[in-house]
Amino acid sequence: MSSARTWFITGASRGLGALWTEAVLERGDQVVATARDVAVLEPLADRHGGRLLPLALDVTDRAAVDAAVHAAEQRFGGVDVLVNNAGHMLVGAVEEVGAEQARAQMDVNYFGALWTTRAVLPGMRERRSGRILQVSSIGGLVAYPALGSYQATKWALEAMSQSLAAEVEAYGIHVTLIEPIMFPTGLAEASPQSRPNPAYAHAREALFAGSGRGFVPGDPAATSAALLAVADAPNPPLRVLFGTGGLDALRTEFAGRLSGLAEWDHLSRLAQGNPAGK
Repeated sequence: MSSARTWFITGASRGLGALWTEAVLERGDQVVATARDVAVLEPLADRHGGRLLPLALDVTDRAAVDAAVHAAEQRFGGVDVLVNNAGHMLVGAVEEVGAEQARAQMDVNYFGALWTTRAVLPGMRERRSGRILQVSSIGGLVAYPALGSYQATKWALEAMSQSLAAEVEAYGIHVTLIEPIMFPTGLAEASPQSRPNPAYAHAREALFAGSGRGFVPGDPAATSAALLAVADAPNPPLRVLFGTGGLDALRTEFAGRLSGLAEWDHLSRLAQGNPAGK
């Protein structure tokens, strides 16, 4: 697409968010980049001037999210592409994760994306165009031991976004779930962690032993071209994997689900009963 667009990118100070922010600016678009610490974005602001609006934002604060989107609309006239990238990854077995940790994980990864999505929708509906790119994970489609709380947030994001896509299609708004597989971005190292319980040492061992499930770490910088391609596609997909090896893992996952459901279909039929007397 030739005309410059306005992007709103959360979690823009590090990892994939930082790479994507720079790539979008380099190609000439405008970016509202949000982060808890906007000082990290100062070098980009120096290079790109008025095309970058850095904003301090805690995505769990709904009022602050609404204010940030309003500031973006006032500055650039509207948000064309929303990238919900802010998030962290809590490692821990279900029993290990503290109550406040579990709530914080959902507040950032799910509700943060929900609030920003809701905030941009009125403007997108009015213009009858827009792109919403939700950064999920292959963990939004499968679940591995010691990542239950993190992956629960991504499963929630997946469900909400699939429903949303059907709701807003009539307004020319496209929703895409981006599902990265394995990229060395320092996400786990920068995230809060649960207190290990020796009773679940086997679960953590299974998680880290399984990190070689055919997944080869990808180049984070290469994701920028893929992101721009998704944003530019006339008819973008609802879901797209970033990285390789995911299709084989998902074929195994979904085949196993269907096999298990088929094996226990006699109970499904038992539960149905015979209300029509047939």
